[in-house]
Amino acid sequence: MEIFLNAEKVGQIGSFVITNTLVASTCVVLFLVIVAIKIFRSGYDIKNRFYNFAEMLIEGFMSIIEGVVGRGIVAKQIFGVIVTFFLFVIFNNWFGIFPGMGSVGIKEVEEGKEVFVPLLRSANSDLNMTLAIALVSVCFIQIIAIKNIGIKSYLHKFFNFTNPILCFVGLLEIISELVKIFSFSFRLFGNIFAGDVLLIVMFSLVPWIAPIPFMGIEMFAGFIQALIFSMLTLVFIKVSVSHEEY
Repeated sequence: MEIFLNAEKVGQIGSFVITNTLVASTCVVLFLVIVAIKIFRSGYDIKNRFYNFAEMLIEGFMSIIEGVVGRGIVAKQIFGVIVTFFLFVIFNNWFGIFPGMGSVGIKEVEEGKEVFVPLLRSANSDLNMTLAIALVSVCFIQIIAIKNIGIKSYLHKFFNFTNPILCFVGLLEIISELVKIFSFSFRLFGNIFAGDVLLIVMFSLVPWIAPIPFMGIEMFAGFIQALIFSMLTLVFIKVSVSHEEY
């Protein structure tokens, strides 16, 4: 049994390397797109259970968002992105628990020895993926802040030279924004990668009954991590647009 920290290469198109985490995340995106198309085509039909379930989820998400940022234009601006963060993270987390993840693959020869390379691996167990999501999240927070408080007030938060204390506070604000990227990415990556390792170890030791409770725990942990990621983004947006004076 070998556990690799980096995502493994499963193919290549020209100079573009295809990793098993990229394949897994693409499958999740295709699944979400198919579900979205199905909801769109179902139309407004209260007799359609699938539509009713989707409407209930949308109303629930909007209620949570409005509970944090309040009713208004900001909630409408961020709704789609916050929900996308949640769905993308949670389904990537849950997809990593499906049968075949990490167990179906190909064998390659590296440095004279045979190495097993799984075709699919949870996307969020790849630091590159979590870092990319975190970067998008932090950039989105800055865009919403600029859009709602204006570029002048936004920059004044970081560059305030009226006195040395506020200048130092501005420097701390810049550092805090950069730290958010690493905090988001390493929190998600660490929890998901550790969960994957736990499942691999349990399946290798007792492949039948024993791993089932751990799979349930990992599903719950996947939900919590998706909720934390989206809620932190939501809270940071609330903080970024609630400043009146800098």
